[in-house]
Formats: sequence, structure tokens, C-alpha cells
Amino acid sequence: MGYLYALLAAVLFGANGSVTKVTMEAGLTPAQVTEFRLVGTAIIAGLVLLVIDRSAFRLPRSQWPVMLVLGVVGVALLQATYAAAVLILPVGIALLLEYTAVLMVALVAYFVLKEPVKARLWVAIGFVLIGLAVVAQVWASTLDVLGVVLALAAAVCLAVYFLVGERQVARISPLAVSFWTMTIAAVFWSFVSGWWELSPSILSTPVDIGGAAGVVEVPMALPLAWNVLLGSFAPFLLSLAALRHLPATAAGIVASSEVIFAFAVAWLWLGETLDAVQIIGAAIVLGGIILAQTARVGKVVDADLALATGPIATVAPAEKSSRE
Repeated sequence: MGYLYALLAAVLFGANGSVTKVTMEAGLTPAQVTEFRLVGTAIIAGLVLLVIDRSAFRLPRSQWPVMLVLGVVGVALLQATYAAAVLILPVGIALLLEYTAVLMVALVAYFVLKEPVKARLWVAIGFVLIGLAVVAQVWASTLDVLGVVLALAAAVCLAVYFLVGERQVARISPLAVSFWTMTIAAVFWSFVSGWWELSPSILSTPVDIGGAAGVVEVPMALPLAWNVLLGSFAPFLLSLAALRHLPATAAGIVASSEVIFAFAVAWLWLGETLDAVQIIGAAIVLGGIILAQTARVGKVVDADLALATGPIATVAPAEKSSRE
């Protein structure tokens, strides 16, 4: 069941990149899509906590500085930079670049936090660098530079959330961490998202979800509801359910399949294709990411609980703690 939950979460997270893209192509800005997603998911998480754990609404004063970093950098800036990246780049490539956060975490753990890492990390670095060079086709410069910069900025934000969040959930429940970080992020973006420029009629604005199959229009409310319910909250709960049955390492490796699903959905739905060389490059990068996820000793990061596209979520603590 743990593998099933993790796989379903990866499918939903992977598909959500394409959903995000069609809402922005219909007229919403990355900041506005982010605000809708954050507010909606925070409300749902708050309602769940209201039923199962009301004590989570009392946040100790000592936790506020950490929560502010997680909320602003690990959620608000992460979601906005990723949304902006998928508006410019193919969804799968943007997510692939964002997932290099796993590699960044391992490097920071080794060089800054002085944690032991396995020798496979250096092999993973080689895989990721070579694979990214092939995907980007650096010899032909086929990718938009701004899009690549935004996707890598999202990776940095995700790495921050990994590193800080995995320590935070040792003190506060993952759902509480998620609620507070999403709420803080929603407040942060309320000042810059331009929500005041939107009228309620935006929810009835036609959105073409036909993609490569032709024109199929639905109200904006539908893809936005997907973004919140099936693109954020549901996969987050599935990720938590997976960690009840799996160690963080196994859940994280399954989570990496999100990249594959993102490519597949964008290809089948939006008609975004890669050539054979780029597909090989993507496979090499994914292999490097999986190696990097298993390189840390004692502190293992569950990538599925941050996402990216997703994940407005949290990070698994050390493998032992996640099973306790």
C-alpha cells in the first residue's frame, strides 16, 4: 500500500504541472495561480486540523522564525518560480531542473553540515550534469535561458525547504508544518500577486484544456480546483500515507517518478515532445537524482513531500523517525 500511495502522489504531482500551465496560458499570472493554490490548500489543511488536531493552531514563539523561512522561501518563492518556469519551458524539463534540489541538499549536507554521504553522490553529480547538458542541448541552446534560471531558482528554494523542513517536522507534525507554511506563503503573496485586480468572474473565464487534441473549454474554476484539491492537498495526504508504510528512502525514489509522469502528461495532453537525445538525457538526470536521494547517511530526504509542482508540503525526517 505504501508504494501505491507514493505512486499515486507522484502521478498527481506530475500531472499538475500541465494543469498549472493551462491556467496561466488562459490569463492568470504565475503569482496569481500561486496565490489561489496557497490559499485553497491552507484552508483545506486548516479544516482538517480543526477536526483532528486543534493544538496545531498554537505555534510556539520559538518556531516563528523557522516557519517564516519555510513559508516565504520554501513555499511562496518555490511555487512562484516553478509556475513561471513552466510558462516558459516544457513542463517535464522545468520539473527535472527543480528536482536537482535533491543533489543540492546532499552537497550542503556534506560540505556545510558535515554529514557523511556515500561515494555514490559524486557519481550522481556526474549523471545530473551530463544529463542536463544533453536535455538542454547546450551545443544548440534550444532552451530559454530565463526559464532555466527560474527552474534552478525553484530548485534552490526546494533545497532550502528540504534542509530546514526535515528538522522542523521532528518538532511539529507534518500537517501542522504544511498548514503554517502555506498560510505564511499565502499572506506573503497577497501583497504581490495582484489578487485585487481579479474579479469573481475570473472563475467563469473559459480555459482551453483540449491541448493537442483540439479546443475544449471549461470554466477557470475547474483547473483551479484541480490545482488545489488534486494537485496539492490529495497528493500531500497520499505522501504522508506512504510514509506510514515505507522508509523515506523508498518513498523518495518512487517520488522521482513524478518527473516521468510530468513528461508523459505534457506529451499526451499538451503535445510537448522531446527528441530521442533529450529523452536519454532526462533518463540520465533521473538516475542521478535517485542516486543522490540515497547518498545521505542518517538524513534521508523524501522529495515527494515537497513539491514542487507540487508539493506544497513538507519533508520526511530521518528515515528512523519517519517510521516511529
